[in-house]
Amino acid sequence: MAVSETDLRHLRRCVELAHEAFEAGEEPFGSVLASADGTVLAEDHNRTAAGDQTRHPEFDLARWAANNLTPEQRAGATVYTSGEHCPMCSAAHAWVGLGRIVYVVSAAQLSEWRDGWGAPSAPVRPLPIQEVAPGVIVEGPIPALEAEMKALHHRVATSR
Repeated sequence: MAVSETDLRHLRRCVELAHEAFEAGEEPFGSVLASADGTVLAEDHNRTAAGDQTRHPEFDLARWAANNLTPEQRAGATVYTSGEHCPMCSAAHAWVGLGRIVYVVSAAQLSEWRDGWGAPSAPVRPLPIQEVAPGVIVEGPIPALEAEMKALHHRVATSR
């Protein structure tokens, strides 16, 4: 499946949310949950600064979907995100029965960048989504938005 203009619009919003997260002192990740027709249902950014490292937007959107959508609506939905899901979020996505995932930057890219900048590694191995949730349709990385996300993550690595 090709990435559409609607996909790019939602991904640009994810990048905006990642910037908002950074400005709020959070790690720069943002996500959007859209219905099968492209309507935004919910959105969020990382909220881990208070100490709960499970407050990733992808995990919170999976929980929101479980509480607010039917199984059919979840299956038709798409999660857009600035960075590929971590294993925790991939598992939540699959358990809840959400549909497609489209991400800007892969976990492997982010790990490579962070290693190159001398930033600490994540406490969880950066597995591709499909290693954790093999039935999920996944698209990414999206080259058109990678440079902006790399610059934002570089700001984090050099400012904190």
